[in-house]
Amino acid sequence: MTISRQLQYALIKNVAAPLLVKTDAWKSARSFRAKKDKPNPPFGPRLESYIKLKELMLEHYFTGRYADGAVPVAWITSGSPVELLRPFGFHIVYPENHAALCAVRRRAKDLCVHAENEGFCRDLCSYARTDFGSVMSGQTPVGRVPKPDLLVTCTNICQTALAWYKVLARKFNVPLYVFDTPFIYGEGEEHDVDYIVAQFHELIEMCEKVTGRKLDQKQLTYHTQLGCECSKAWGKVLDLCRNRPAPMTTFDAFIYIGPIVAMRGLPECLSFYKFLHDELQDRVSRGIGAIQNERYRLLWDNLPIWFAIRDLSTAFAQGGFNFVCSTYTNAWAETAHHFDPNDVYRSSAKLYSRIILNRDLRNKADLILKLCRDFQCDGAVLHSDRSCKPYSVGQYNLADILNREHGIKTMILEADHGDPRSYSPEQGELRVKAFMETFQ
Repeated sequence: MTISRQLQYALIKNVAAPLLVKTDAWKSARSFRAKKDKPNPPFGPRLESYIKLKELMLEHYFTGRYADGAVPVAWITSGSPVELLRPFGFHIVYPENHAALCAVRRRAKDLCVHAENEGFCRDLCSYARTDFGSVMSGQTPVGRVPKPDLLVTCTNICQTALAWYKVLARKFNVPLYVFDTPFIYGEGEEHDVDYIVAQFHELIEMCEKVTGRKLDQKQLTYHTQLGCECSKAWGKVLDLCRNRPAPMTTFDAFIYIGPIVAMRGLPECLSFYKFLHDELQDRVSRGIGAIQNERYRLLWDNLPIWFAIRDLSTAFAQGGFNFVCSTYTNAWAETAHHFDPNDVYRSSAKLYSRIILNRDLRNKADLILKLCRDFQCDGAVLHSDRSCKPYSVGQYNLADILNREHGIKTMILEADHGDPRSYSPEQGELRVKAFMETFQ
């Protein structure tokens, strides 16, 4: 770290970034006011919280451009225990979040092709290919992504992340910590918790070596508790969609998930979800729905099809179908109840090992059925994701359980979360229409 870089970073973080955010917020608010009272069929009124979301993510990515060389930088997977890194002052980068942003902005295809031209197989996760393409080409819609001083990956989401981060470790020549979570069958065992807690201490030692700082236990407790509060606040936002009509759609939630992924454990994340909750609660009290004619309620399983969110949300909303819950958005809220501030390490071990992708198929089926009951779902769309095998495995069995045993109408939609070459809009449109006709 150099003093000049630290001064530049402080100037960017405390002066330039807030000024940029205020300017963008003024433009966004002006645009919002101009559109606020205009009809937006088949949707309801636009959410003002979107302006706040843009501000938050803009400041995060803009500040990050100048982070390396000024503060320690860590790249981590979404399922990693980020709270352990917060006390050390890391600027955190989530390559998955960045890859999703690239897909939304229609940049992922070119980055995937770049990675494939470098020898990476097209069957590899499109998040990984997007990340490799960005790293190797230097191209990104956020201007610049800071180089890492540390890489942290976790096996609770997929094994691809392990190979993915090994490639990054060789590329950047930086330490890699692989956080291993045993796969949980049933309710799990206490020795699994012991194994994970031991790794927490190993990761802390590595963070101390990389940063030259000692762990502040009070800061760890603070950020862990704050991370739990962020997850619970996100869960409260999602729970508002139990109301009829639902005040937002799951497609909205896919966009609003950004802060809980990229800024979990920070006060600005918690503040944002409180703001969003208040706006949605106001809609509930006034009977305002996310779509204008909510007739049927659906569950979405698996990652979003990021590049087709607008098209799919419009197609379903035009037929009166509203997605009101999702296993994906729920994943950042479902395990928060495990946290105990009096036992940070063991409770965090349970929290991170019991997410949906690290548990057996029976658990996933039970979770989907519970969501369908709680949110009064009439049907479910299961996204069979070409490049996310762990999330897609068993979906035909799940569809059979939901349909045959519980009378919940289901559809398998084949696509990819990031690469548009693996999705046929025409075929998707036909399948969506055929599915909706089964409700007539």
